Amino acid sequence: MQEQYRTLAREGVHEIEINKSRFICALAPVATETEAQDFIARIRKEHPTARHNCFAYVLGADGGVQKASDDGEPGGTAGVPMLQMLVRREVRYVVAVVTRYFGGIKLGAGGLIRAYGGVVGEALDALGTVTRQRFRLVTVTVDHQRAGRVENDLRTTGRAVREVTYGSDVRIEVGLPEADLDAFRGWLADATAGTAGLELGGEAYG
Repeated sequence: MQEQYRTLAREGVHEIEINKSRFICALAPVATETEAQDFIARIRKEHPTARHNCFAYVLGADGGVQKASDDGEPGGTAGVPMLQMLVRREVRYVVAVVTRYFGGIKLGAGGLIRAYGGVVGEALDALGTVTRQRFRLVTVTVDHQRAGRVENDLRTTGRAVREVTYGSDVRIEVGLPEADLDAFRGWLADATAGTAGLELGGEAYG
């Protein structure tokens, strides 16, 4: 599994004009192919009169799922350069849709490739990216008396507290880098005089 991956910071739109053709790039972070397809459909609906709505997306922390469409542009001049830009920038879980309004001047294959890839690159620069780190999820079980201080100590030491559940005792779900597990066990034992329980869970990115 990848230790980390980079993805889009937020959804947004960036537009350029080349020889009177408008290229409007809509970018969004997505978790699944269904989300990506829904976003593409939404953008198509927003631009019903546009000649082309080309798209590309990359999913999976390792970039294992990749798809691109030229949507009527000459083969390999739109979706592929868009996808190449996403891959080159090493962004994951992201979908790009470039809507083109034709301005009457043909750009040629090279011009289209530069325009479609270029507007995606500019959109990534404008919207920014964030890095997601792989965490092991652990659940700390502690009595009510100590829970407040333990939770506070976890937060002040910069650990990712994901959920706190109150029952007969208090369960605190924390995300930890795998390498920190042993040190965390020692810290927890010291902080709670050995009274806290620790349960290892699955993995997530955060």
